[in-house]
Amino acid sequence: MIHEHHDHSHHKHTPSCHDDGSKKKKFDFLLWGSGLIISCFYLLYWQYPQIVGDTKSLQIFSKSVFELMNTMWWGVAIGIIMVGVLSKIPREFIISILGQGGGLKGIVRATLGGVLLDLCSHGILMVGAKLYERGATTGQVMAFLIASPWNSFSLTLILIALIGLPWTLAFIVLSMAIAIISGMIFEYFTNKGTLPANPNKTDLPENFQFWREMKISLKQTKFSLRLIGEMLWSGLMDSRMVIRWLLFGVILAGLIRAFVEPDQFQTFFGPTLAGLGLTVLVATILEVCSEGSTPVAADLLTRAKAPGNSFAFLMTGVSTDYTEIMVLKETTKTWKIPLFLPLITVPQILMVSYILN
Repeated sequence: MIHEHHDHSHHKHTPSCHDDGSKKKKFDFLLWGSGLIISCFYLLYWQYPQIVGDTKSLQIFSKSVFELMNTMWWGVAIGIIMVGVLSKIPREFIISILGQGGGLKGIVRATLGGVLLDLCSHGILMVGAKLYERGATTGQVMAFLIASPWNSFSLTLILIALIGLPWTLAFIVLSMAIAIISGMIFEYFTNKGTLPANPNKTDLPENFQFWREMKISLKQTKFSLRLIGEMLWSGLMDSRMVIRWLLFGVILAGLIRAFVEPDQFQTFFGPTLAGLGLTVLVATILEVCSEGSTPVAADLLTRAKAPGNSFAFLMTGVSTDYTEIMVLKETTKTWKIPLFLPLITVPQILMVSYILN
């Protein structure tokens, strides 16, 4: 299935997930600038916490950077590996798994894939961008991204421990329902011509059979350290656009934690329309990665007694997160698709959250 012969198609379509060649030559200030700031404050807190101990805001910022990077690195690492593997898998296999041409079956398959894949929200975003490049429809990619806001078996288990199995199952089922409905709406607008279709769309060869073709490809594949190295390098390069926004998001979240008292949030996050509105606003600003949103969402349910706010915090962060918006813009080469994401999902999330409250 991982076949050297298919590398040409990957290179041919790389621009759909990257800036063009001229932009690649420019220095990426956002990536390297954010990386430098995070590296300095991470090392500062790790090696010399006493230096920032006397300044509260500096200490909180440094600690936030340290904790967020420690929490998120493995999800990003797995995402890079998954993207690298996907870059070597022929598009025909990806489309045959998701279902050709979208439709309800393809949307449901993509939704299940988003729920079952054990990655954080930004690891999922990397894979989603690669699926688009490999020919998945816009509706499938959106359903894949929306399906489960925490997108990890481990975090789901943590959520069960924090809020209980019934609420966790309810959140998963409701998030899947919103993902399927949203995916179908995206398909409708794409078919209508309101949204651009995926230019990377690939039709399956006639009489294509997944298992038969997989056996043939596996026999032809020569596994080697070089192949593994190529996959890892490809995954790293294809994930740069996500990583640079993720690093900037860590800085943003650290600044908010440093200058906004947590008690101020808890006071206003009750199960009211005002509380729900504030939750959506804070989720939009604060959401950096699913690891950070899970314990906060649990507090909203157990302390503020607002299950709807908890659900909204998990879901709205995914729908309105600037990382998601910017990566989708760069992946699809249009503002329409990423801007339609909150327009389609947020009304559904607010309605479900209000009912839960």
